[in-house]
Amino acid sequence: MKDLTPKQVVAELDKYIIGQAEAKRAVAVALRNRWRRQQLTDSDLREATTGKNILMIGPTGVGKTEIARRLASLTGAPFIKVEATKYTEVGYHGRDVESMIRDLLDTSIALVREEMTAAVKEPAEGHVEDRLIDLLLGESPSSDFGDEEIKEKRKHTREKLRAQLKAGDLEERDVELQVEHRATAIGILGNAGMQMDVEMESMIEKMMPSKKETRRASVKDARKILFAQEADKLIDRDKIYEAAIDRVEQSGIVFLDELDKIAGPDSKNGPDVSRQGVQRDLLPIVEGSTVITKYGPVKTDHILFIAAGAFHSSKPSDLMPELQGRFPIRVELTDLSKEDFVRILREPRNSLTKQTVALLATEGLEVEFSDEAVDEMAKIAYDVNRRTQNIGARRLYTILEKVFEAVSFEAPDLAEKKVKVTRAMVQERLGEIVKDEDLSKFIL
Repeated sequence: MKDLTPKQVVAELDKYIIGQAEAKRAVAVALRNRWRRQQLTDSDLREATTGKNILMIGPTGVGKTEIARRLASLTGAPFIKVEATKYTEVGYHGRDVESMIRDLLDTSIALVREEMTAAVKEPAEGHVEDRLIDLLLGESPSSDFGDEEIKEKRKHTREKLRAQLKAGDLEERDVELQVEHRATAIGILGNAGMQMDVEMESMIEKMMPSKKETRRASVKDARKILFAQEADKLIDRDKIYEAAIDRVEQSGIVFLDELDKIAGPDSKNGPDVSRQGVQRDLLPIVEGSTVITKYGPVKTDHILFIAAGAFHSSKPSDLMPELQGRFPIRVELTDLSKEDFVRILREPRNSLTKQTVALLATEGLEVEFSDEAVDEMAKIAYDVNRRTQNIGARRLYTILEKVFEAVSFEAPDLAEKKVKVTRAMVQERLGEIVKDEDLSKFIL
């Protein structure tokens, strides 16, 4: 985090996301402020300095989710995208808002486990090799009987197998190994376990015995299973949970989408379990509280919350005043222009045209886009968005699929292995659909 200045963050985001400079600057500053807070020497001041959450306002398909996702990937921060409409008020059927923090912690645990597994890769692979040799010979790890001559022969055989394993000559040979499965509360109780008390869930999982089964697998597949087992033995689980909780508390990012869907006044008919009720439950989480998980308590004071919504039929002021105050940074994302669509097709590292070229190259097909074709696809996307529902850059996915529908189907059998996409080809594939407004509503 220290090495990323706001300008560098924006430059990295520019590689994948076109436009929306204001939103990029806002998240870049929010990220840098986290690093600044951690540099404070006064511990009381550092604890009191909270991050400023961000509210992104803009139509679908303009880059809100992608900005938050890329921001997390830049720093290796735990990240989760949730939809506000998926939650209900505590006490009603459905997920309560605290579960988003538990899900964020699960993501963090997976990140930390992956890093710690990489750190023990070398010794774990050595143990895996020994176990594979035992399985191939049908020996137990403690087999050490017989006279010196037998021991020497066994040693020679093991070294021969080790050399064959390293050379990859035994990858398809089958071995039998034991695999352990541990039951979870949700697995035992089904959906009833979703809203179970955390302590009860943990207790039930500890009570359930682990189940072992013998499985037959190739050496190639067995190596993966054994590596997971051996790496797990070398890693301290308590350290994983401790590091994961710390990472969530200090650098976790929650992207809360569709916030506009829960904005509005109290329901006039019965309990309001999915709008005002969710806002009330969300407030302490965003404000800073402690969420109890089966791995330990998690403080939410310094988690960065990035909320987003189109706010077509509502506005940010329709949210509870207290919740509005917890999102002090407001950023409005703009609609995409035709020029933006052209840049989206050409410039990002993972642009749709580059993805299409790479995918069809696997069939030995060389695809080239003319500038006129890219311009025509961008024009059609922009026009259809204006005439029908505006879904932003997502319109380009549908257009490209329609243009390449026949080529993708026939690619393995085409004699001519070179395709140039021209304006005429785009118009031929899409011309009639674009002219018929009713038809374009259903197809594009």
